[in-house]
Amino acid sequence: MSTGIIANPLSAGGRTGKRWNRLRRALEAKLDGLEIRFTEGAGHATELTRELLWRGCDRIVGVGGDGTFNEIANGFFDRGRLIRPDACLGLVPTGTGGDFQRSLQIPSDPDEAIAVLVRGRPLLIDLGTVTYRAYEGQTRSRYFVNLTSFGMGGEVSARAKNAFGLFGGKAAFFWATLKTFARYRGKPVDLMLDDWDRPRRYRVLNVAVGNGSFHGGGMHVCPRARFDDGVLEVTVIDDLSVLTLIKDVRYLYNGNIYEHPKVRHFRARSIKATSPETTRIEVDGEPVGTLPLEITILPRALPVLVAGDSTLAG
Repeated sequence: MSTGIIANPLSAGGRTGKRWNRLRRALEAKLDGLEIRFTEGAGHATELTRELLWRGCDRIVGVGGDGTFNEIANGFFDRGRLIRPDACLGLVPTGTGGDFQRSLQIPSDPDEAIAVLVRGRPLLIDLGTVTYRAYEGQTRSRYFVNLTSFGMGGEVSARAKNAFGLFGGKAAFFWATLKTFARYRGKPVDLMLDDWDRPRRYRVLNVAVGNGSFHGGGMHVCPRARFDDGVLEVTVIDDLSVLTLIKDVRYLYNGNIYEHPKVRHFRARSIKATSPETTRIEVDGEPVGTLPLEITILPRALPVLVAGDSTLAG
């Protein structure tokens, strides 16, 4: 099996680049026929993935964080079609947020993650397709592998990126959440799911649309999400006071978020959202634009390597 390695040396505040020599030796000890590429900026991982797939690589391994994995997943497609349907995605997580790997149950230890590449099995996961307004004003579309959110999530993602050099992933997101919430006010959002007869308006703190379960450095916001069930989890958090958020912050992490009285839970295959106010969105942890937004699901579209004894559905 030929393997393409796409490494983001700037992930985790540059720590991936500093650890690269050790990571490379570990990869070369377990995998043969490596073709190694390094990303140089936004969107580059998508271009590199397409290049490696067209060259015949059977396995594309991302070394980085959630943003890198998202770009690589997008690179598996060209004009909406898989370049190599039998090729699979593998993860060596070295980023800060770690939400996609957490949802997939991929170990954080690089040696253990590489063992999954060697002995794991492919899981055909769903993908979300999200269309949104980019910051520059154009309408853009991309796939997401883990989770898209809008409301406070978009604001937090942007602020957390600036904190990664000071904190670890979970701490950076937690700090950014509290810092953002101090000034954030809930947004009126018109939400339309599947075959609802009309949109419903909610005043929301945040809406999470999950293919995976986690975002924000470990917040367990879509605990019932499954990667291969053809449905997306939609978690709507109503506007909250600062005191309520601080008092009940445990609900964001303990998997019991649906028990909170200010949380609504839906399941859907298509989601549309608009707002009369500027409402920012994030896609797999990356702040990319604002509402309006439209999401559809692409069932069982991408093979991803997971541990052979994983409890994920297969």
